[in-house]
Amino acid sequence: MTEAMSISPAPSVRRRARFRYAEYAGMLAVLALLILFFSLQTDHFFSRLTFTTLGNQIPSLTVIAVGMTFVLIVAGIDLSVGSVLALSAGVLGVSLVQWEWPLATSASACLLVGLAAGFVNGFVTTRWAVPSFIVTLGMLEAARGGAYLVTDSQSLYIGTPVAPIGAPVEGIGLSPAFFIAVAVVVIGQIVLTRTVFGRYMIATGTNEEAVRLSGIDPRPIKLAVFAVTGFLAGLGGLFHVAYLESADPNAGIGMELSVIAAVVIGGTSLMGGRGSVINSFLGVLIIAVLQAGLAQMGATEPVKRVVTGAVIVVAVIADVYRHRLSGRAFKIRRSP
Repeated sequence: MTEAMSISPAPSVRRRARFRYAEYAGMLAVLALLILFFSLQTDHFFSRLTFTTLGNQIPSLTVIAVGMTFVLIVAGIDLSVGSVLALSAGVLGVSLVQWEWPLATSASACLLVGLAAGFVNGFVTTRWAVPSFIVTLGMLEAARGGAYLVTDSQSLYIGTPVAPIGAPVEGIGLSPAFFIAVAVVVIGQIVLTRTVFGRYMIATGTNEEAVRLSGIDPRPIKLAVFAVTGFLAGLGGLFHVAYLESADPNAGIGMELSVIAAVVIGGTSLMGGRGSVINSFLGVLIIAVLQAGLAQMGATEPVKRVVTGAVIVVAVIADVYRHRLSGRAFKIRRSP
């Protein structure tokens, strides 16, 4: 008697949905525990001012985290987002202050610079099959140098032209940039879970060779993902300038690490094929609350870096166990 091996999905759609909601609940629980801890340890953390300030600080990190989620899902990485943010912000500042362009034209140039940088990352990665780590590392240096050249290595004060984007709305306390960032998160989650492109992203990250053998070219998918990430880095540059009312060529240094930390904490796999934009947003909130709480407790910058690094390591370990758990979604059964 011979036995045949067959693979069949074990859980139902309803069970997968319950698993996803359990992940959301877990992230919210971690966030709530952090807020509770810092509220007990400090006098002024649990206040409307703290939460609105955090909300107005995170739009740049939030939109870039959406793009990084997509990149990691297709089994890539983008280390250039912080430098692309600085270059885009520098172009925005120079076009407004020195070239005296209208805000709409300057903002469009800012976004196009980010889009172009992302397109170059994706094109080189897919055209010559170079690891995205190397390509984006090169773009990190090139874009940072471009930011210094564009701004002549000086901060440019802009002021009122961009202030309304980053200024809190009266009576609400949150800026338009925050609501735009939340809208980007919602759109990103819909694209990931409700569109063919989102399914292609997940499939590419899970098994690129299988996607290719099925007749789908994964290269345009990866190219589009890197281009979108660059565009969102440009949008992050716009938000950054609006929040500070100035363009700084040193902006975004180390931001790629914060973004990756937030996305990994949110459960996006570094191996590709799995992730959630909503969870990445919750990861951004966890990073923001952690850093703000440590600052109110008087922690120094080195201490904050040590704690953030430890959180990243714990998140990666948790991702290993989460991967094993999700692997039980499919089981191998024997049939006669």
